[in-house]
Amino acid sequence: MKHNRFLQSEEYKEDIRQCALNNRIPWNLLRNKTVLISGATGMIASVLIDILMYRNKHCWDNIKIIAVSRSAQRAERRFGEYMVDKAHFCHISHDITEPLDITQQADYVIHAASNTHPVAYATDPIGTITANVDGTRYLLDLSVKCGCRRFVFLSSVEIYGENRGDVDKFDEKYLGYLDCNTLRAGYPESKRLGETLCHAYGKKYGIDFVIPRLSRVYGPTVMESDTKAISQFIHKAVQKEDIVLKSDGSQLYSYTYVTDAVMGILTILLLGKSKCAYNIADSHSDIMLRDLAEILAEISNKKVIFDLPDDIEAAGYSKATKALLDSSALEELGWKAKVHIREGLQKTIGLLSL
Repeated sequence: MKHNRFLQSEEYKEDIRQCALNNRIPWNLLRNKTVLISGATGMIASVLIDILMYRNKHCWDNIKIIAVSRSAQRAERRFGEYMVDKAHFCHISHDITEPLDITQQADYVIHAASNTHPVAYATDPIGTITANVDGTRYLLDLSVKCGCRRFVFLSSVEIYGENRGDVDKFDEKYLGYLDCNTLRAGYPESKRLGETLCHAYGKKYGIDFVIPRLSRVYGPTVMESDTKAISQFIHKAVQKEDIVLKSDGSQLYSYTYVTDAVMGILTILLLGKSKCAYNIADSHSDIMLRDLAEILAEISNKKVIFDLPDDIEAAGYSKATKALLDSSALEELGWKAKVHIREGLQKTIGLLSL
């Protein structure tokens, strides 16, 4: 519960308010609609739900949210205040790797359920693949049955593989090298197949879909179990411990603060071109891992130390050393990141330290 104290803070509430009142989003398209969201208690989906429920409370949008996640207990802790509003919110406890059959109409389906961190890739490799493949298939089946207006599959920078040295940033047409004969490949390869499934259902059943490809996302809704490098750094900074870097830190990545990522998803959902993928990345938050670690060490008044990962962690780590996303296609739709890396890290540490 301590991890979620920030949800009641005025700073977090103001962030949600600003997102919910963003006039670049055509909110009228969501009015009186039903939105099904898998992975509901995750870092990104939970913020999306906060924004939509704000719209219901303050803008009378009458959006019905069907929140799908495995743990009813976790959902109760995260969304307890919403559960009393049965007209606008319901939770379904369900493992998305199994078929989902509901009687409610779903106008929009957003598939945000996925293993997204190294230890999960290494210790649950089958679950990592099935969430992105079987989960996507079952939700597409549901979308066909419901006649949904648009399906959204959250994909990842990981689908681009390794930068072959021929570009500075990945645009949506780039495909780099992936060694499929590794345990770690389960995540990017299954994300690629999830995208392909969307196209297959689009062809056979006429499903309208869009694909946000997310850079590395961070923020106060980060899960305590998340083992991505930036997440581990954040946890250490909140605990006032030294920041542990398990490499030389020369990796150069794109990052996006969670509220900016969610606004990117909403922009793509409501304004994106059918059957297209869009990168979501803050161009002002491209940074080397060691520099990111130094910022967090400075915020927490600690230092950076180097420590090699154990075999389980190493098996789940990305081998990409440069993965920058070109988000110009999304920016042409009107999206613009507002919280850049230093401010975002300070905000995250401040909120999680409450």
